[in-house]
Amino acid sequence: MGESLLESTNSRLAPVEVEAIQLFVQFSRALGQPRSIAEIYGMLFVSHVPLSLDDLVERLQLSRGSASQGLKYLRELGAVRPVNRPDSRRVHYEAVAELRNLAGTFLHQQVERHLGDSAARLEKMGRHSQALTGAARRHALARVKLLQSWEKNGRQMLPYLLKMLGRK
Repeated sequence: MGESLLESTNSRLAPVEVEAIQLFVQFSRALGQPRSIAEIYGMLFVSHVPLSLDDLVERLQLSRGSASQGLKYLRELGAVRPVNRPDSRRVHYEAVAELRNLAGTFLHQQVERHLGDSAARLEKMGRHSQALTGAARRHALARVKLLQSWEKNGRQMLPYLLKMLGRK
């Protein structure tokens, strides 16, 4: 798989489409998201017409399952929306380009959800640290205390971030 997206898809994608897709792939790496999700969003973002699942599979050379899962995730995130076209029975999709909404939904889904069990996990870490002795115990307890501080600060800041981004 040494070929770049541009080289392997030059007959299916225009150079501007390839560059947009590559840009979103770069963003997705920073956020730890799968490449296929970035490719789907990038393609829909730059497309002047809504695209169907089959269009995405063909143009991006994704498996149907991967494209379907990617669209489902992007819909849940609020990054794409379905569009009914009168000339087709298939559902088509377009990118939602409001960064404020995307960031708010992403923070809510990815950060807030994962903070859910962190307090219980930190409590467990504290109990396990008690079983250690000497320097290892002191170090582990200090790290647990630091993580608890981070978790507390994160919980306090998240509502403000979500409010700034228009989410409750």
